[in-house]
Amino acid sequence: MKVLLANGSPHKEGCTYTALCELADTLNKEGIETEIFWIGNKPIGGCIACLKCGEKGCCVFDDTVNRFREKAYKADGFVFGSPVHYAGATGNMTAFMDRLFYSELRGNGNKAFYMKPAAAVVSARRAGTTVTFDQLNKYFTIQEMPVVSSRYWNMIHGANAEQARQDAEGLYTMRVLGRNMAYMLRCCYSWHMSWSGRQPMNGSALECLPFLSSTIS
Repeated sequence: MKVLLANGSPHKEGCTYTALCELADTLNKEGIETEIFWIGNKPIGGCIACLKCGEKGCCVFDDTVNRFREKAYKADGFVFGSPVHYAGATGNMTAFMDRLFYSELRGNGNKAFYMKPAAAVVSARRAGTTVTFDQLNKYFTIQEMPVVSSRYWNMIHGANAEQARQDAEGLYTMRVLGRNMAYMLRCCYSWHMSWSGRQPMNGSALECLPFLSSTIS
């Protein structure tokens, strides 16, 4: 099993990266493969609502969004991390996630993300973390993705990587999140193995209704 972690910070190895590394290390100890994908610090354009992704099967702008999307098909779970910019995710991360999730849903029926566990990780020097955390989680809850929680909201504090490494509670929150993600992945894997061949693996909840009705009756 593999978890793909998106680093939405303009700094490749800053506070957000520090949190993701702590999480990835815990997943590795649980036997889960990980990859941290940096979205970069070059400007990422937002969605222009051209709807061409429905025809092409991917976003018309062939950049880091499409590169991540290709990797997403082979991943079993996801973590999206962002620093706080004015009580919200970074502009690049917002544009990245807008285009990523919409183009996959419209272009390929959400196959890359459907029923795959996901979590958000947020970093800040001081405040704005809970608002940003809520913002990122909304992407998962509209894409039919189980949201993985920790013992506290998934955030770490510090003005730089060195300070973030001193946030003992934040690092502990990442480790708990890693263990919970591993547990969720195993649960999903067992469920898929149990129902393989009887329920659509990639489809909407509406497509599953006939199956659910037949099993309940």
